[in-house]
Amino acid sequence: MESIKELYRIGTGPSSSHTMAPRKAAALFLAQQPEADGYRVSLFGSLAATGQGHFTDKALIDEFGAAPLEILWKPQQQLPRHPNGMRFEALTAQGKTIADWEVYSIGGGALLDDSGVTQPHLVYPLTNMTRLLEHVEKTGERFWEFVYRYEDEAIHSYLADVWQVMNAAIDRGLQQVGVLPGGLGLGRKAHDFQRKSTIYGTDLKKSAQIWAYALAVSEENAGGGRIVTAPTCGASGVVPAVLRYLQETLSCDHEEILRALATAGLIGNLVKHNASISGAEVGCQGEIGTACAMAAAAATLLHGGSPQQVEYAAEMGLEHHLGLTCDPVNGLVQIPCIERNAHAATRALSCCHFALLSGGEHKITFDEIVRVMKETGQALPPLYRETAGGGIANAYRQRGQEELRQKQD
Repeated sequence: MESIKELYRIGTGPSSSHTMAPRKAAALFLAQQPEADGYRVSLFGSLAATGQGHFTDKALIDEFGAAPLEILWKPQQQLPRHPNGMRFEALTAQGKTIADWEVYSIGGGALLDDSGVTQPHLVYPLTNMTRLLEHVEKTGERFWEFVYRYEDEAIHSYLADVWQVMNAAIDRGLQQVGVLPGGLGLGRKAHDFQRKSTIYGTDLKKSAQIWAYALAVSEENAGGGRIVTAPTCGASGVVPAVLRYLQETLSCDHEEILRALATAGLIGNLVKHNASISGAEVGCQGEIGTACAMAAAAATLLHGGSPQQVEYAAEMGLEHHLGLTCDPVNGLVQIPCIERNAHAATRALSCCHFALLSGGEHKITFDEIVRVMKETGQALPPLYRETAGGGIANAYRQRGQEELRQKQD
């Protein structure tokens, strides 16, 4: 299992799969073929279906710079290994292909090609929760100690950087007002939620604060701001919101937050390794569901929970998002994505509290839920896996078409 540095990626939104990964792939191809007279990029499947809403074309144009570039959109075609496929071609001045490369955006900004050269180095010897629990029961370690044991010495400073970027995204997002880009006319809400949290009673204040933090990061992501994938751009608001709230309410110190990030990263890695965090492959359950599981695990650690309680909280966070579709309106990471971050953050805390009250005993394991999530995602029709062809995206599109017909009549 790979380093959690590959899960927590620092970059700009709005999409790890559709923005960060294509930009990275373009940079790699340019480095391999710097002398070409021009370039062609073909985008397939889900990557083509919602790429314009996710600013894939802008990311590619930025990376290729002044070089002649042709972008082909092929939403009805799919390459064999993943719904988010790309083909890069280097061209002569006459348009002849002199080199090509097929590569896949497999979720969270990660890339995969047939040669495996884009695969990161594997660092963890244990790759499922069952074996992890057996290990920590034998050694007395906590999950964060397991992470620190197998990561390199730079992991502490890397997690510190991750936390700094997460916090900065919250702070920026709380200050921003106005309408998000993309044409939906969706206004930012984080600032208002934060302001209202100061005037309501205790119960509503708690929710309003968490929602404000999650909205702040998600709105920054939607606006192309600098965020951390946790595990993806579209789900990047959940973990920061929960950790910021608990840092303030539990008076957690810096080291405790970094341990919580390590714990959350381990949970996200287990899902990524054994199933998927790609909305195009398994729907939003793989993004928001995983983010909720990560945040629930981190929260349980910060409350003093045992490894068994951490596992239970993570299991519930994923279990209760099973079947969640990925159906972004107009292909933008805005509706329903931003609100989902807010609600998943409060659900993560609920899962934490439930696990702490229960003692950690339960019948369905985290590993079983990860397998079920993968099966459920594979059973979802492509319309509900980041193509914006069905669900909420289609309902919004149909309403717009009806309103247009009424105006014409």
